[in-house]
Amino acid sequence: MARTKMARTTLEKADRAFDWYIVDASEHTLGHLAVAIAETLMGKRKPTYTPHVFSGDGVIVTNAAKVRTTGMKHERRVYTSYTGWVGGLKEITLGELREKDARRLLTLAVRRMLPKTKLARDMLRRLKVYEGTEHRHGAQNPKALVVRRERWTPNG
Repeated sequence: MARTKMARTTLEKADRAFDWYIVDASEHTLGHLAVAIAETLMGKRKPTYTPHVFSGDGVIVTNAAKVRTTGMKHERRVYTSYTGWVGGLKEITLGELREKDARRLLTLAVRRMLPKTKLARDMLRRLKVYEGTEHRHGAQNPKALVVRRERWTPNG
């Protein structure tokens, strides 16, 4: 009986340098942008992706206040939080949250797409969100982040 070679799995080491990517939020919808950012922070866009190793890249987002949403989400999407006190349920709509703090809106969308582990906190630290066009990370020489805009149709 002939022996077959087994495939070897190589695992990423956590102590490597990482790249920075930049994206303009005014050109994309909230969901598509959040998926692309979460994939980049986790390192899923790399061939050496390892789930339990922190191997993602950093992302800089500009124009967070101009991120697009479709339909009536600015009125109907409600974000809730609980203070821990009796009657402490806080509710805020997407439109109100955008006016109050647009950076938090994008950070919430990305945070909810990251794994629910301790690594997610470190991944989120590499996300830098700015409401305007100016940012202070020019020294990192960021590359443009590619956001896939695939439109789903029921017939293929």
